[in-house]
Amino acid sequence: MNQVDLSAMITKGETSLGIEFGSTRIKAVLIDRRFQTIASGSYEWENQLKDGYWTYNQEDIIVGLQTAYREMKQEVERNYGVTLRTVGSIGFSAMMHGYMAFDSAGDLLVPFRTWRNATTGVAARELTDLFRFNIPERWSIAHLYQAVLNQEEHVPRLDFVTTLAGYIHWLLTGTRAIGIGDASGVFPIDEATHNYHPAMVKQFDEHIAAKGYPWKLEDLLPNVHLSGEQVGHLTEEGAAILDPAGDLQPGIPFCPPEGDAGTGMVATNSVRKRTGNVSVGTSVFAMIVLEKELSKVYPEIDMVTTPNGSPVGMVHANNCSSDLNAWMGLFREFSEAMGFQVDSGKLFGVLLNKALEADPDGGGLLSYGYLSGENITGLDHGRPLFVRSPESNFTLANFMRTHLFTAFGALRLGMGILTENEEVAIDRILAHGGLFKTPVVGQKVLAAALNVPISVMSTAGEGGAWGMALLASYLINQDQGESLEDFLEQKVFRDVKGQEMAPDAADVQGFEEFIERYRAGLAIEQAAVDHLVENGRG
Repeated sequence: MNQVDLSAMITKGETSLGIEFGSTRIKAVLIDRRFQTIASGSYEWENQLKDGYWTYNQEDIIVGLQTAYREMKQEVERNYGVTLRTVGSIGFSAMMHGYMAFDSAGDLLVPFRTWRNATTGVAARELTDLFRFNIPERWSIAHLYQAVLNQEEHVPRLDFVTTLAGYIHWLLTGTRAIGIGDASGVFPIDEATHNYHPAMVKQFDEHIAAKGYPWKLEDLLPNVHLSGEQVGHLTEEGAAILDPAGDLQPGIPFCPPEGDAGTGMVATNSVRKRTGNVSVGTSVFAMIVLEKELSKVYPEIDMVTTPNGSPVGMVHANNCSSDLNAWMGLFREFSEAMGFQVDSGKLFGVLLNKALEADPDGGGLLSYGYLSGENITGLDHGRPLFVRSPESNFTLANFMRTHLFTAFGALRLGMGILTENEEVAIDRILAHGGLFKTPVVGQKVLAAALNVPISVMSTAGEGGAWGMALLASYLINQDQGESLEDFLEQKVFRDVKGQEMAPDAADVQGFEEFIERYRAGLAIEQAAVDHLVENGRG
């Protein structure tokens, strides 16, 4: 499609916009009718530890939203010579779980508590016992119930509890809504009704009835919607927030807001049963679409759903790339101190590829990239840690391989429950995230960690914002009765090329040796948590 055609398409609003709030970046992606990215924008941000909670400032949420949109809009103007005034559909996604609590005036009662907080252990355990359904510490209901247990003063004033994606959707449309995938990280979902599990909602209300709060749980939570449904439209107030320049017009339809797990499934065409995907970023999670329920409750496995409501076993590790990125920053400092300016792509490419020259097990080195607690390994808090013995083969190649191995360490432990204990059948796993922009390395390491073939498609680097744009496109471009699975397979990914990599036997054996060292060394990590205080002064 030539530039003239694209300009006309943009002017007529034959596009879809997805904006995702990731843990380190907010990204806006505008796609055309062929699902190709025609413009994008982004905003870098980081969570902060304040008063014992990992959080993002509410002002930064708005600034980041506006910056990402403005950059995308400016790219449209530069490349196509038109001012963006409308789009065909919009969708928002964000990191799942967490706790955004508002009063009846719409004011945030406490700072946003993100998925990263490991402060709800008591609540999560009690609710798991009450429901006989695994409630992870990250889930919104765990945050809410922990606030109840803590007798926090804001709880009686609650009027609305939602996720980050649900908040943005509400801000721009005035509609209290949530996609079913994101909702499944708020409260357990009933597969039959595609809504919050009614018996568990009743159990929760009865469990806290003695507190005398003036609300019922159902009154607090956003309404649940499936992919393909229209849920509100851009209001005049919302248009002014998203585009303060005043060019964007109201009335644009919105699809349900989703979580980053759901957009990851969409971006990798992994919403059909017996498929799975691995999404890599600050955290890492594997999503396997199940044929049947698991035989028992596992604390390490989240039961969530696809954006169209199919059950999913989710293995979520809180820590993945943050520590690796910190080491990359250190190597950049060294390079600059030596008088060399290196761009990020080359820095990552050179260092990650060194891992291919390493000993299969990483030379006896050990690392934990735990910036925060890790549920799968039972740690409430984390300390980034690198350990070696005098006999370890301490080389740059082994150092890089070890940090890549450990990025998938907790994930591997959780995946073993699905594949070994439950004998879950998986036809294919697709991986996506920034790590896979460097060819071969991340794919090869992940194949060794999970001992299954890993596919990376040419769209792997697009990430969740593109997946959210696809969900927005599905809203306006679906045929009558067309399922999300068929829309993705027959329209979006029909001509998309992918590369599958089978696990190498030597790599698999090397990872097995590493993961045994990883298990044994968890006591070292716990000792670091116990004796190395937060500010680094013992």
